[in-house]
Amino acid sequence: MTDPAILAPAILTSADETPRILTTRCGLRLEVVPATEHDGPALAQFFAQVSEEDRRFRFLAACAQVSRDQLDLLLHPDHFRTESFLVFEPAYGDLVASALLACDGKLDTAEIAVSVREDYRAHGIGWALVDLLAQEAQRRGVRRVISIESRENRAAIELEREKGFTPYPFEGDPTLVILAKTYR
Repeated sequence: MTDPAILAPAILTSADETPRILTTRCGLRLEVVPATEHDGPALAQFFAQVSEEDRRFRFLAACAQVSRDQLDLLLHPDHFRTESFLVFEPAYGDLVASALLACDGKLDTAEIAVSVREDYRAHGIGWALVDLLAQEAQRRGVRRVISIESRENRAAIELEREKGFTPYPFEGDPTLVILAKTYR
């Protein structure tokens, strides 16, 4: 049976709230919390453990490491228009995923981005995080959720298509694709 908290999560408005339990489709139970500035070292280490290709897919640029500016954006969300979630494996305290929701000023469109550590792939974490981010966007009244992907990132494109996202060309850059899902 699916945990009701997974189906209807509350908007997390501060980083002090109790961790939310996220159960993946294969039964893995993880803790999801909003990122805070105190998570900087853990997030930097997480992205150091993410493959070079995955960092390129997440930030749409090749980088040996995630810059301080990129980390700061993830560590200082406003908890309404932007939210940065960290996903921990509770038994070991390992940071296994990072997820970002970034809404435009009018709360019409939200962009989502997810990174999962390679050793935790194929457990349904990305699948569950796309749902969580889409639900959070809907709770904020967002009409459309998008993800901008490298056309090489076939796994993410396939996952998002399975979740009902439709691909569109990214104007001006044939190496990218926008996947979008409209809710009303």
